[in-house]
Amino acid sequence: MIRTEFLRFEGAVERDSGIDAWFDQRQGELGEIARQWFQAMRDCGDEVRELLHDGCPVACLGDFPFAYVNVFTAQVNVGFYQGSALPDPARLLQGTGKFMRHVKLKPGASADNAALTTLIKAAYSDIRSHVENG
Repeated sequence: MIRTEFLRFEGAVERDSGIDAWFDQRQGELGEIARQWFQAMRDCGDEVRELLHDGCPVACLGDFPFAYVNVFTAQVNVGFYQGSALPDPARLLQGTGKFMRHVKLKPGASADNAALTTLIKAAYSDIRSHVENG
């Protein structure tokens, strides 16, 4: 599926103190899982920006979001705004929306960290390619 217009969020910054406060309010294993994966998003490149949107931390390239984390009662979701276009050989992605997909992570359950890291890098690379190539 080729998408010609992409979701944009104004106000993304290099480091949003609101996100740090968000993590401070989510202690314990779920908070640590979310923090780990949001850091992986931050580590994609110096151009990564961030903001809180719909109550959760979002990683952007400029004002184009590529991924987010959210903490629920029993799980953490690592979500991808263009997830339906991402290669997913490990079949981690869930969801049936037109574009968005997510990975559910539960404390004590094994996770394919290498595959999830690859998804995050692919989401960043994909949005970067779209931004750079118009």
